[in-house]
Amino acid sequence: MIHDLWLLVFDLVLVGTLIALAVAALSSPEPRRAVMLFIAFGLWLSLVWARLRAPDVALAEAAIGAGLGGALMLAAARRQARETAEGQTVVAQRSSPLAIWGLAFGSLIAAGALLWVYYQTLHGEPGTARLADLALDRVPESGVSNPVTSVLLNYRAYDTLLELGVLMAALMGIWSLGRAPAPFQPAGPALTAMVAWVVPLLILTAGYMLWIGASAPGGAFQAGALLGAAGVILRLAGHPAAGLPGETAQRWLITLGIAVFAVIGLALMGAGLGFLTYPAGQAKWLILAVESAATLAIGATLAAAYVGGGRG
Repeated sequence: MIHDLWLLVFDLVLVGTLIALAVAALSSPEPRRAVMLFIAFGLWLSLVWARLRAPDVALAEAAIGAGLGGALMLAAARRQARETAEGQTVVAQRSSPLAIWGLAFGSLIAAGALLWVYYQTLHGEPGTARLADLALDRVPESGVSNPVTSVLLNYRAYDTLLELGVLMAALMGIWSLGRAPAPFQPAGPALTAMVAWVVPLLILTAGYMLWIGASAPGGAFQAGALLGAAGVILRLAGHPAAGLPGETAQRWLITLGIAVFAVIGLALMGAGLGFLTYPAGQAKWLILAVESAATLAIGATLAAAYVGGGRG
């Protein structure tokens, strides 16, 4: 009884702090402070996912949401501050109170609808099997033993394919803004020594996360985030290309995830199995091939997004 009470108190603190960080980040008038609060929000949210026993999502949130997402926002805040210092006009438009209240009311309605959908999905009608139980029962047929990987790349592979497309489209938008900003100054001896062992460690850990994702928390998005983090560290250390190859090779890497996904899906269709309907005997290796290509694509996309533009 006391144990359950302490868990309830802990959960209330988690939720209360999460809401407070979100409100503080949205209401902060200073961009850098807002970004730092956003990073804290992402790290705290990863604790919430861990408390919900979703370590895969917690890893992705900490690495992509808080880490790389925060790095991208800090780079944008830095660029805005530099443009303001150079005398360029930055126009800030304030929304009317009516628009703000309307947005808040619409968000509350959407949140209520989502809560109702989640409740119905988790509990369902009396006497009917829960969706989670149905998914877990079919995991042995998916080709992998990790339920999250089986959901992402077998049950709902279409969604994962479209997520890779969203990442590529976002990078196309960043590249369309023009040339990349000037890189940081070359790192000093201390940072150079740290980069020399941190970057290889990140690459090795990414390979481990990719391989272990079939049976434990990990997978393409976590591994790709670590590769992207290695690129961010190289960029911060003064490497203009952030460890990325030339532009032509970058384009091939970024499209690799979608291309392998599509080729495997079309090959399975040609074999009469349906698009991304993996055969039982080869499902594991086909999923590993998709995840390997996706890892390289995600890592290159995130690193290139941090660079912030083309080199030409």
